[in-house]
Amino acid sequence: MARERAVTQGQLAAATYLDRTTVSHIEKGRARAGEAFWVGADRVTEAGGQLLTAYRRLEAAKHEQQAAARSSDLAAIRAKADDFRVMPTATADDEVAAVELARRVAASDVGAETLTRLEQAFDDLAMAYPVTPPTGLLARLRHHLAYVGALMDSRMTLNERKRLIVVGGWLSLLAATVHVDLKQLAAATARLRTAANLAKQVDHAEIRAWCFETDAWRMLTEGDYRRALQLSHAAQELAPAGSSVAIQATAQEGRAWARLHRPRETYDAIDRVDKLVSPLRRPDRPEHHYRYDPDKSVAYVATTLAWVGDPAAESYAREIITRLEPTESNGKWPRRMAAANLDLALALLVTNRLDEACHAANQAISSGRVVPSNHWRAAEVIHAVEAKQLPEAAELRDAFEQMRRQQLSVGG
Repeated sequence: MARERAVTQGQLAAATYLDRTTVSHIEKGRARAGEAFWVGADRVTEAGGQLLTAYRRLEAAKHEQQAAARSSDLAAIRAKADDFRVMPTATADDEVAAVELARRVAASDVGAETLTRLEQAFDDLAMAYPVTPPTGLLARLRHHLAYVGALMDSRMTLNERKRLIVVGGWLSLLAATVHVDLKQLAAATARLRTAANLAKQVDHAEIRAWCFETDAWRMLTEGDYRRALQLSHAAQELAPAGSSVAIQATAQEGRAWARLHRPRETYDAIDRVDKLVSPLRRPDRPEHHYRYDPDKSVAYVATTLAWVGDPAAESYAREIITRLEPTESNGKWPRRMAAANLDLALALLVTNRLDEACHAANQAISSGRVVPSNHWRAAEVIHAVEAKQLPEAAELRDAFEQMRRQQLSVGG
């Protein structure tokens, strides 16, 4: 099959989330492939739905044959029960039904390997989040979500279905986050609802908490700080104790208080974040968006202090920039570096060092890593320097508008 379409076994394996050995067994008739395999095979071979249609016809015929065989088996069992009078017919029917239920629960077209690869794919995408342009990441997320949707119609065990629902929830959550970054608010809302509904089905408190936390950030970017405060509190109530989402939701609370010009509550939230972070060790994959890296707390403090108008934000922002510079050449933290430069610019505004603020803001804007959801942070600096009629203001405004046009042209 793969050779007829000039598609290698490796390409087919990648498209169907299987290994090459399994694809080889399927080609030779030694292994059975479910519908999700044929969806992927149809796509990679550009068969126009022919492979999937043929599979469904074959499955329909097999199901008819199996139903007839089961009816025959049941009839034979009932006849034996009547002949031997060992037990009432109703009891025999119950036992056969129990056996049939066990058989169906154990039957699966998905398999542990496919689910493991999907879970690994999600982790890879979550780690790609800090360094990948949102539009590119969203395209990859849509591909994986479509595959999860196709798998939902497959036969699988109860445990496999739970794992599939969980990974679908995580992928939907990350997609919602990217939509927020791109200011695609209707899509973000839809993705968050899907993630929350999937999480409810399997009682996954962590995903539900992240949904509230993500929505809190969305409200911050929209300027609805009261609503952001409510959502951050809801996330904290759901979040498992000491979890990454518990920390991040507390951080969002502090940001909301800062934007509401409530310094006492702001500093209290900063203190609580510090207490939650202090016992943590740096995770193996600190770039993973849903695993809290203790180094993030420095960037968080810089942002929050800048928003509350505390000049101390400058030292925190410079610290995080210094930390990130050695790895910037590797492209590891470009988005966090851009945010740190914006925080530094805001902190410099507090002390009326406008020319330095312009330079820091320009560093962020020229990086191309200020996502649409953070445009307002850059705009605050621009408005401040424009109000002072600095000569650098025009150049900064031009760079900002050029960045916006470029992002719009690629779907941002």
